[in-house]
Amino acid sequence: MASFGRFIRLAFGACALLLVIMAAPASTQQVNPTASSVKEQQLLQELNRIQGRVSIPDQRSGVLEQPQGREWREFRNVTLRWIGGVAIIGMLALLVIFYLTRGMVRLESGRSGRTIVRFTLFERFVHWMTATCFIILAISGLNITFGRPLLLPLIGFEAFSEWSQWAKYAHNYLSFPFTVGVVLIFLQWIAGNLPNKVDVAWIKRGGGIVGHDHPPAYRFNAGQKMIYWIVVIGGGLVAATGYELMFPFYVSGIEGMQMAQIIHSVVAVLFVAAMIAHIYIGTIGMEGAFEAMGSGEVDLNWAREHHSLWLDEQSGRTGPNDQKPQPVTAAAE
Repeated sequence: MASFGRFIRLAFGACALLLVIMAAPASTQQVNPTASSVKEQQLLQELNRIQGRVSIPDQRSGVLEQPQGREWREFRNVTLRWIGGVAIIGMLALLVIFYLTRGMVRLESGRSGRTIVRFTLFERFVHWMTATCFIILAISGLNITFGRPLLLPLIGFEAFSEWSQWAKYAHNYLSFPFTVGVVLIFLQWIAGNLPNKVDVAWIKRGGGIVGHDHPPAYRFNAGQKMIYWIVVIGGGLVAATGYELMFPFYVSGIEGMQMAQIIHSVVAVLFVAAMIAHIYIGTIGMEGAFEAMGSGEVDLNWAREHHSLWLDEQSGRTGPNDQKPQPVTAAAE
C-alpha cells in the first residue's frame, strides 16, 4: 500500500513538471522589455517606443528602441542626398548654361576712372569672415552627407577617417564666428535691405541680368536683398539647429534632435546652392562687382548702371558727381 502511495505521488509530480515545461514556451511569448530573448519585431508591434529603467540622472538614456529612427535614417541616407544633389548640381548647371548664353554682364559705358566707396573696411571684414567660415562649414558639412559614397572610394578608409575628423572639428568650432558674422550682417545692413516699391520694378525689368536693361536701385537691389535674407534666415536656422545637435539633449529629446538634423541639413544644402549663385554674380557674372568687396570701391559708371538711386543719394550728400563721394556705412531707403 505504501508503494502504491509513493507511485501516486511520483505520478502527480511528473504531471506537474510536465505542465510547467509545457507552459514555459507560452510565457516567453509575453512582451517583456527586459528579456534578452524578446524579438525586435514583436516589440515594434506592441509599442512605438521601448524604454527601460536606468539608474543615472538622465532618464532619456533609457530609450532602447525608437522606430522613428528608421525614417530619419532613410531621410539622411537617401532623401537628403537627392535634395542636395538636385539643388547644388542643378544650380551649377543653370549657371553654366546662363554664362554660355549671356556671358558676363559688362559695363556698357566703360570705366570712368573715378570710384566711390561702397563698403567700409569693417563691413568687408564681417563679410569675408562670414564667407570664409561658410565655405569651410559647407565643405565639411557636405562631407557628412556625400563623403562616404563619393570621397571614401577615392582616398581610402584611413585618409577619409583623418579628413572627416578634422572636418568635424572645423565644422564645430567655426560655427561660432559664422554665427557672430550672421548677427553682424543682420545689424549693419538691415536698414538697406527692407523691401520697397523699387524692388518690384527691379524684378519686373530682370534686374539687369536678363537683357541689357539697368533698372534703378538703392544701395542694395532686390537680388541682393534676397541674398541678405537668405543669409540671415538660413544662417540663423542652421546655427540654431546646429547648436542643438552640438549639445545633445539640452533642449529636446531624440525626436527633437532628429527634426533639428532634418531642418539643419535641408536648409544647409539649399543655402549652399543659393551662395553658389551669389558667388557667380560677384565674380565672373558681373564686371566690377567683386571690387565692391575687394577694395571696397566701385567705379562711378558701375554704380550709375546698377545702383543709380544710391549714387544719387551719395552725390546729394557730397556735392556734384565730379567730387569723390565719401565712405558710407548704411543705405537710406
